[in-house]
Amino acid sequence: MCGRFSLTVSPDELQAAFPGFEIPEDLPPSYNIAPSQPIPVIPNDGSQRLDFFRWGLVPSWADEKFLKYNLINARGETAAEKPSYRSPFRRRRCLVPADGFYEWQKPSGGGNKIPYYITRKDRKPFAFAGLWDIWQSPHGDQLRSAAILTIDPNELVKPIHDRMPVILPREDYSLWLTEHELDPDRLQPLIKPFPAEELQAYPVSTYVNNPQHDDARAIEPAQP
Repeated sequence: MCGRFSLTVSPDELQAAFPGFEIPEDLPPSYNIAPSQPIPVIPNDGSQRLDFFRWGLVPSWADEKFLKYNLINARGETAAEKPSYRSPFRRRRCLVPADGFYEWQKPSGGGNKIPYYITRKDRKPFAFAGLWDIWQSPHGDQLRSAAILTIDPNELVKPIHDRMPVILPREDYSLWLTEHELDPDRLQPLIKPFPAEELQAYPVSTYVNNPQHDDARAIEPAQP
């Protein structure tokens, strides 16, 4: 799964990684983005700009009791078939800009899980494949929310966790952000693990376990 991630680069660096999209000039760094918080998304709504949606998808057809559930991740292998994700997979897709994500390793001998921080080796920002939807309350209020697709891990992540987020290469952005409905068969080839040789991972301290800890200490390598 993907339960925490970061976006710490400057707006200029993010703009360079996402040319053609409008990036806010006052975007603050975020070191420990957690479920239910607003997350940065570039939706396929024709706006060509970065926005913020709630992390935890609420389907358009859901009733109010659905709000207590946190659909933060969608399995990439089956999202096109599941009721909560089927329509967004065809019609409402988004990029979720990030520059790192966290996974927790369960030690083989037991004990507390060890958090790992995973980034590109060049530390450049990238994009998760996301789904989004619009839910309208009985009072007419709208909620835009999103989920991140996951897939089986690559060889780097496999010793740490049994799932990883789907990271899209830049050449796939335009297809993923197609505004009109697409057959899932056109999209499914994009749902695959990112090359292990382009990523790096290192353990960080349990400081990151608290989602209120949102500063550079969250991504610092753990002390021996």
